[in-house]
Amino acid sequence: MTDHDKSLYERLGGYDAIAAVAGNLLPRLEKDAQLERFWANRGDDGIAREKQLLIDYLCTSAGGPVLYTGRDMQISHRGMGITESDWQIFIGHVTATLANFQVPQKEQDDVLAFIDSTKADIVES
Repeated sequence: MTDHDKSLYERLGGYDAIAAVAGNLLPRLEKDAQLERFWANRGDDGIAREKQLLIDYLCTSAGGPVLYTGRDMQISHRGMGITESDWQIFIGHVTATLANFQVPQKEQDDVLAFIDSTKADIVES
């Protein structure tokens, strides 16, 4: 099987690699001066649940054998007041996280294209 035949899930390294990326990304977001407001009143158990849902969502969306049981992106983010500025900061953290794990450029581009496809459901105009 060539890389061209593999799912993004496989090209990223599977569940453990995606979980490691999520484990690196979430603390970056939580500590960001502009984004921290989204976690200000969350308990550790809620954050742990959110992390697991993120891992499941990413694995499923990348073509992996994981079942995502959470809400869709629009419902999950409705009313949070996520702005274009918040989105751009988020993308910066995603890019930095992927670079930290030395994810190849093709996979970075695929991940960012997928994330961009969710923007309309997350950012409030």
